Order: sequence, then C-alpha cells, then structure tokens
Amino acid sequence: MNRMGNVLKGYRAAGLQEVVESASPHALIRMMMEGALDRIASAKGCMERGAIAEKGAQIGLVISIIDGLRVSLDRKAGGELATNLDSLYDYMMHRLFEANVRNEPAYLDEVAGLLRQVKDAWNAIPEEFHGARPAATAAAQ
Repeated sequence: MNRMGNVLKGYRAAGLQEVVESASPHALIRMMMEGALDRIASAKGCMERGAIAEKGAQIGLVISIIDGLRVSLDRKAGGELATNLDSLYDYMMHRLFEANVRNEPAYLDEVAGLLRQVKDAWNAIPEEFHGARPAATAAAQ
C-alpha cells in the first residue's frame, strides 16, 4: 500500500470509510488538507500544554498527510505546478520536523498558513474540473 493509501486507511479507521469511498479525488485531497490543518492546531495545543508525546504523534500525522498529498501529485500532467507543490510539501514536512524538535509553535503557524493558501486555491477550482472518482479505484480499496 502506498503512503496515500495509508493516510486514507487512517480516515477509514476513524469511521469515515463511507465518505472516503464515495468521495471524488478532489474531495479526498480537500479532506486531507482539512485533516492536516486540524492536526496542526491540535499539535499547537499540545505544545502549549506540554504534552510532548501527543504533540509528536500529531505532527507525525500531519507529516504523513502532507507526504500523501505529495505522493498524489501527477508530475507528468501537472508540470511546473506539480514540481512547485512537491517542493512546497517537502519544505512543509521539514518545518514540521523542526517544529517538533524545537517545540516551536511559530513553525506550525507557518505551515498552517502555507497549507491554507494551497487549500484555498484547491477550493477555488471550478466544480466541472473536480472529476468523478474512477470505479476501479473505489473497488480496489
């Protein structure tokens, strides 16, 4: 199973299996971004409370989600945009690692801000470009 599959498996385990299985690829990416933002907020709260292990777990989940977003990029069709997003996701993962090691909430804020910009752009894509989820993909999961 690839990394994105692992992230989606986590959503299924959280009781969202029906939503995941019926969602379009566009909606899945949106859900992943929302999940990452929720977990960044949770990690920041953990930092404030001094809950070190929980903070690390939350940041680890965010890194996994962002890595899933990165793996899902279609570099061939996406061209320069996909290359730029790949670099941005890589940067975000490094900043998250630093946030965890240095216990620095400002790094979490930075990543959340960058991810919100990507999410806002993603949400602005007109619905006719969202595409339906291929049946073969749904059946394989």
